[in-house]
Amino acid sequence: MPRQVFHSDSAPKAIGPYSQAVRAGDTLYLSGQTPLDPATGEMVAGGIEQQAARVFENLKAVLAAAGASFDDVVRVAIYMTDLGNFGTVNEVMKRYFHEPYPARSTIGVAALPRNAQVEIDVIAVPGR
Repeated sequence: MPRQVFHSDSAPKAIGPYSQAVRAGDTLYLSGQTPLDPATGEMVAGGIEQQAARVFENLKAVLAAAGASFDDVVRVAIYMTDLGNFGTVNEVMKRYFHEPYPARSTIGVAALPRNAQVEIDVIAVPGR
């Protein structure tokens, strides 16, 4: 199956050997985004709310580069270093999604790249 790769300059550049997004068939897979500011490459200032909002903005930019939006997202995976922030991340997520919500998993992890507090990846099916 041919794959198509997508990139947005409005999201941070990949910090490893991976693509921001890959479409295989009708499905779009986005790599995890952390709260890096795409303009500076630095972690955004502030706490978990600011970090989660930056992650969703980064995902939004990559989705747009692939001709998709949050309306096309069918699955979300959230990784957090402190599950005590679950409620705050939920509130931020509500700004970007509406019912019917995508499927989701939330996983507590020991650490994330660049000491981020949150990383999120999504799977989308554009035009569903």
